[in-house]
Amino acid sequence: MRFSHDTELTLRAACVLVNSNRVDGERLGDLAALDAYLDGFGWTGRRDRDAAELESVHRLRDRLAEIWAVAADEEQVVAKVNALLSDTRAAPWLTRHPEMPEWHLHLASVDDPLWQRMGAEMAMALADLIRAGELRRLKTCAAADCDAVLIDFSRNRSGKFCDTGNCANRQHVAAYRERRAHAKQ
Repeated sequence: MRFSHDTELTLRAACVLVNSNRVDGERLGDLAALDAYLDGFGWTGRRDRDAAELESVHRLRDRLAEIWAVAADEEQVVAKVNALLSDTRAAPWLTRHPEMPEWHLHLASVDDPLWQRMGAEMAMALADLIRAGELRRLKTCAAADCDAVLIDFSRNRSGKFCDTGNCANRQHVAAYRERRAHAKQ
C-alpha cells in the first residue's frame, strides 16, 4: 500500500515522537531537542519555544502512544483518532512550500499552537491509515527488551522490529548464536 508523501512523513514523525522517551531515556527533554525534532521533520509555523510548548508536545506524545497501545482494536483507535481530530479542531487546507513543491494538506493554521498543528496532522495521517484498512501497520517492536513503536511500510507488513535500538540485528545475532549452539550439541 502506498501512502502520500505527507502521510508517510507524518506517520514517521508520530512514531519518532512516541519513541522519544521509550529508548535510552528522555530524548525530547529540552527545547533544543524539540527544535531538532521539528527541524528534522520540516514542521513549519508558530513555535513558542517555551516550557509550556514542550509539555504540550509531551502530552501529545502520550496520546499517540495510547493509539499504538490499542492498535489491535480498530474501534478504540478510531475513537482516539476522532477525539484528537476534534481536540485539535482540524481544518484542512491545501498548501505547498518551496522545499516541498507538491500540494499537501495542512490541518491547522500556522498560527495555532504547535501541539495542535502536530496533533491534527498526525491524527489525519492515522485516519488515512484506518481508511485504507492498514491499521495493522502500527506495531510495537517484537524484541523482548524493547517497547518502541514502529510504522511498518514494508510491502507485506512483515516488519517486526523498530529502528531505534538496533533490535533486528540483535535478534538475528541471538538467533544465529542459538542455532550454532544447538548444532554443536
